[in-house]
Amino acid sequence: MSQDLETMGLGLAWDELPIGRRFCTVRRTITESDLIGFIGNTGMLEVLFTDTFTQDNNTIRGRLVPAALVYTFSEGLLIQSVLQGVGVAFIDMQLSVVSPTFVGDTIRVEVEVTESRASRSRPDLGLVRTRNTVVKQDGTPVLEYTPLRMLRSSASLGGH
Repeated sequence: MSQDLETMGLGLAWDELPIGRRFCTVRRTITESDLIGFIGNTGMLEVLFTDTFTQDNNTIRGRLVPAALVYTFSEGLLIQSVLQGVGVAFIDMQLSVVSPTFVGDTIRVEVEVTESRASRSRPDLGLVRTRNTVVKQDGTPVLEYTPLRMLRSSASLGGH
């Protein structure tokens, strides 16, 4: 293999994410197995997520999914799309649950860069804040969050 071939699947460096840049991730459908595995592994054994009888006799119809699962899947979609190999630190965020998500919903993350600047202490790093809106198949937003991340520069990645 030639040394000059570009490696695909790597994320975008902070200086490739100017304020106003917008994009979305690929989609992912949330399955029953995802729900069972997540609540079992995290201990989130709330009856809203485990008891189908309660769900059938409630105003909520369907297998409700914890917002924490939606958030973690959203982060996974972002790592696969734009963060692989460039992330250094997750600094902070605000998060709002907008509407419920259910087993069978297909989500994607719509992203807008709202802050992008060089680090004052490390010239090879930058800070990027995005407004991430998790949207399901019918266009309904289900989660909104605004992470601030420290990312590598394209120069520190060898021109990327």
